[in-house]
Amino acid sequence: MTGITIGSNIRTVVLIMNKTNHFALMIDALTELAEEEQAHQTPPMPSLPTLKSVIVNASPLPREAAFLGLAEDGLPVLLNLYDAVPGPILICGDQACGKTALLQMIARATELSHPSPEVQYSVITQYPNEWNNFQNNQNNAGIYSTQDSIVKDLLYSLVTWAHNNKGDQQSVLLIIDDLEATTKLDQKTEQNLRWLLLRGPSRRVWPIITLNASRAQHMQPWLDFFRTRLFGRINDPADSRLVTGNSSKTLDGLIAGSEYTMQEGNKWLNFWAPILD
Repeated sequence: MTGITIGSNIRTVVLIMNKTNHFALMIDALTELAEEEQAHQTPPMPSLPTLKSVIVNASPLPREAAFLGLAEDGLPVLLNLYDAVPGPILICGDQACGKTALLQMIARATELSHPSPEVQYSVITQYPNEWNNFQNNQNNAGIYSTQDSIVKDLLYSLVTWAHNNKGDQQSVLLIIDDLEATTKLDQKTEQNLRWLLLRGPSRRVWPIITLNASRAQHMQPWLDFFRTRLFGRINDPADSRLVTGNSSKTLDGLIAGSEYTMQEGNKWLNFWAPILD
């Protein structure tokens, strides 16, 4: 096992396997078709592997690892939950680019790879019905509507828990689908969210939050909280420049719903979200 540095100090763990990774050819085919998609009519996309098959193939994953996706070489990209350096994670892209799908894949991967005493997750979303299939899972600590007053109690409870967590307890993923909607709550709740963005990862509370790229300009003061950003498809070059900080980077070639990218130093790492079973 070896660690590599990805993007803005995100630390991932890539498993080095002695056997040939049987997902590599599948990912190669998907990558080639993605590159041709804009210029040519292509054959039907080959299917991505299921998440369960990926987790089984990669097992045992390190206890500290949260699964984020499959890199183009077919190996898993993992976030080290014991290393606070990456900070909170922002998932940014156009509407319907697959932001919610990536959140749900991360949540499901948590269930498949961690017992609940190790890692739990809470979800804040404007559309709780999208998460009905996650309601009764052991790692799920609750799914809350953004408009629900209990969200204020949840964020306060997480701040209190984080203050008391000295690093020997479980990790918590705070999954928020739509940063903008959550920041419209009252001032005290906004302060608690800011604290979790600044201090949460060092106390094993990991905010993983989506933002619609078209709204990024209105959310610029919040963007500075996120050193680590994962991107889905973004068609508008101006939106891409704003959220990536790169005047030449375009994101309109990513396949909506399955393909994402992140900065790796001066390079970019594309990765894929396996299919939920």
